Amino acid sequence: MKIHEYQAKELMARHGIPVQRGGVAFTPQEVRKIAETLKLATVVLKAQVHAGGRGKAGGIKLVKGAAEAEEAARKMFGMKLVTPQTGSEGKMVRRILVTEVAAIERELYAGIVLDRNRSELVFMVSSEGGVEIEKVAAATPEKIIRETIDRAVGFRPFQARRMAMALGLEGPLQREAGKLFTNLYKTFMEEDCTLVEINPLVVTPAQELLALDGKINIDDNALFRHPDILAMRDLDEEDALEVEASKSQLNYIKLDGNVGCMVNGAGLAMATMDIIKLAGAEPANFLDVGGGASEETVENGFRIILSDANVKAVLINIFGGIVRCDRVARGVIEATKKVGVSIPVVVRLAGTNAEEAAVLLKGSGLNFGVAANLADAARMVVASLQQRN
Repeated sequence: MKIHEYQAKELMARHGIPVQRGGVAFTPQEVRKIAETLKLATVVLKAQVHAGGRGKAGGIKLVKGAAEAEEAARKMFGMKLVTPQTGSEGKMVRRILVTEVAAIERELYAGIVLDRNRSELVFMVSSEGGVEIEKVAAATPEKIIRETIDRAVGFRPFQARRMAMALGLEGPLQREAGKLFTNLYKTFMEEDCTLVEINPLVVTPAQELLALDGKINIDDNALFRHPDILAMRDLDEEDALEVEASKSQLNYIKLDGNVGCMVNGAGLAMATMDIIKLAGAEPANFLDVGGGASEETVENGFRIILSDANVKAVLINIFGGIVRCDRVARGVIEATKKVGVSIPVVVRLAGTNAEEAAVLLKGSGLNFGVAANLADAARMVVASLQQRN
């Protein structure tokens, strides 16, 4: 789960990481009130959306005084912020972080990510703060200092000191950096994060460190331990179909293709998406209905797939192990009758009660394409798309 910058800073502050003073506003009047509370000649307004590159897109404004802050906020609220991470559709600004201005001497980067290839956490720092770390890695990889964290012992003090020294920090600033890096690791572990990032981490003229911007992603599977973080979820920033799917305990991710996929099991879903591409089409979604899917679950999944206007055909690929194929077939038949389907639907069912399921589909009076195997199913879906074109 992604959270906003101001929420990430709240979590960081809990763990002793220094952040700027400020507050989040949902109306121009609230922006003015926060600016007045800060009692500063100049404040910064930062649009809160789940995307980077806000500054270049007009989502960060430097304003003087509370009145100017309110006026600038009126223009920011409701605007569509288009960045490389949002795509052409952009994201609407509904929240604004009002914060103090920071004096900057140096900009650094610090972050912790999971190296999935090695199944280990990696702590990264760089002297090139304020720049997307991916660009630094591509152009000047030598400027990224990495420390692999041993799962048996965790992040060690000598690693924190080594990174601070590699950044050229000395004396009290080096000790402060070591403490900050340790607290960042505690944030990652105690809040069940999948990503923690400070970019930029600034050195002020007073030789202090400050998290000028923060990004945190939380492991969805651990949210049951963090009701306070779950309450931070901003449904406006998430795809509407993905939100609807989560209500039915469905694992759904919207993609850009035209073939809707309904599968049970993540591995089988990935294989199904691959074979659709190999056959010459593009998957419109990842949808795992789970190993013990009920007729209701299948019906909900089918309805969500068909809610995507880009879907021009549907491929249902179910292996009946825990779930019976006849149950899936009944769910598909009922969903088709209730929703009303005007696009081709190809079904491949294998495993428990597969023969009974085929009889149900063929005798439903509905126009299903019933495939003998996955390769045939993919070819049938692509053929149906070509016929429609």
